This record gives sequence, C-alpha cells and structure tokens, in this order.
Amino acid sequence: MASVRPGGPEQCVALADALRAYISTAAWQDFADDFKGTLAPGRAADLCVLDRPLLDLDPHEITQVRVDLTVFDGRVVFER
Repeated sequence: MASVRPGGPEQCVALADALRAYISTAAWQDFADDFKGTLAPGRAADLCVLDRPLLDLDPHEITQVRVDLTVFDGRVVFER
C-alpha cells in the first residue's frame, strides 16, 4: 500500500538523470539499445524537438514547454 507521506528532497532525482532513465535506459530495458535510445548514425530516428532546453528550466516550468517537431521512424510526423 502506498504511503500518504509526502516525499522529501532526499528522494528527488536530477532532471538529466530522469531524462536518461526515460530515454536511453528504457531502450536498454527493451533490449533495443543497439538501435535506439540515443542519437547516432544508424539508429532509429525517433525524437522530438522542444521550444527550449529542459535542463535550463525550473522544474515547475516544464509543463509549459511546447513540442516544435516530432520525428518517428525517420519521418517528420508533427511540425508546429
């Protein structure tokens, strides 16, 4: 059962670590890290371009970030 106690600063994760876990570690967990999870020649070209750098933001501002471009399977599928 989940606790109703709020988490404290000792349970925080740096944004760069959280992004890495969401992107490249997820590819590794899916046994797909040989072709996706990082940007490099010969890898799957699935990515999104945001309107500002996430790592420069206050965490409370992340919900205001907009997607400028999305590429899936090497094709642009969204462009603002």
